[in-house]
Amino acid sequence: MARVDPAVAAARNAVRAVLAELGPDDLVLVACSGGADSLALAAATAYEAGRVGRSVRSRGYAVRAGAVIVDHGLQPGSAEVAARAAARCEALGLAPVLIRRAAWPAGASAGSASGSAAGERRDRRSLGADAAMNPTFGAAGPEGAAREARYRAITESAQESGARLVLLGHTLDDQAEQVLLGLARGAGARSLAGMPRERGIFRRPFLGLRRAQTEAVCAALGLEFWTDPTNLAPPAGPRPEEGAAGVAFVPLRSRVRAHVLPALEDTLGPGVAEALGRTADQLRDDADLLDTLASDLLARARREPDTPEPGLDLDVAVLEDAHRAVRRRALRLAALAAGCPPTDTTARHVEALDALVVAWAGQGPVHLPGGARARRACGRLFLRAAPTGTPDGPGGVRPPSTTQE
Repeated sequence: MARVDPAVAAARNAVRAVLAELGPDDLVLVACSGGADSLALAAATAYEAGRVGRSVRSRGYAVRAGAVIVDHGLQPGSAEVAARAAARCEALGLAPVLIRRAAWPAGASAGSASGSAAGERRDRRSLGADAAMNPTFGAAGPEGAAREARYRAITESAQESGARLVLLGHTLDDQAEQVLLGLARGAGARSLAGMPRERGIFRRPFLGLRRAQTEAVCAALGLEFWTDPTNLAPPAGPRPEEGAAGVAFVPLRSRVRAHVLPALEDTLGPGVAEALGRTADQLRDDADLLDTLASDLLARARREPDTPEPGLDLDVAVLEDAHRAVRRRALRLAALAAGCPPTDTTARHVEALDALVVAWAGQGPVHLPGGARARRACGRLFLRAAPTGTPDGPGGVRPPSTTQE
């Protein structure tokens, strides 16, 4: 028997463990950009799809394996890149192979984009000539907007095709970069927990593999992969002003990849990425437990509203007796339930809510993202959503008429 390259074997073993969740003839999609990580994942999935559960005691069974490629339309030649990725997936034996053009938020400028409406499912042959889009990214920024558009397109493809699972090619290097970015932002445990191995229909089999291993897989199998220009190492030195003339957008993640992780490994020695991955795993377990406790606390604190206004009424006595870490998580959950956007609800907002519970001194309402308001009165904490049609509120949403404490 021919010896299998160690990187290829590691990739196949990682995929095999995930495909064991599927039953005969279930469909799994690989989200493939044509880069080394996702192309190695596509190759491993194509190989393992026909041998799920195979052992010395069982012949195993086959699942169907396809791919979805998202064309963000943000770079010249993006349609050709997507078409090449689709062709490589087809050559590996994946079917169906779907290409979707990213659908950007309302207000985005499609520039000279051609073809049918954004987000429409296309096969490789239906894509016209490339035409770069120039969307308005909004508060999420280009990286966040691209991520949202990508996951939306992938999810729609999975729903339309009936796929049970979608495999993503994130590696241990991606996880380490995620943790470092969270540390730089001063984020909490949930953010530092990085990317989960599974969430909903999504699975990340390669979170235990290094990027060098996925490149080795491609080399061993003779797969030519594409390198996203935004992933290339940017020059060292001060960051240029965003939007400056002649300055191409370089994601912060690319700078962490090119300069921060290598500097840490030079200073601390090898194994930094693995250590950051272990930290993410440990923090994810802790965050999962704390989130469960916070949900239970919020359920115990909820009281029937005195008015039909959308929002929550919470018993302050129940909240103030809880541990600070659990209470603050419960208050964040309450803010989200009242309509606050998750990405805009910061530690500062949660601290202000917490002050209404444990540092009550007659202060006025707390203004929350999305126009929601929180106010304390008569032993209760009232969180009210913004009035319909006025996301910033009319100047303050009041709780039911009660005697103020």
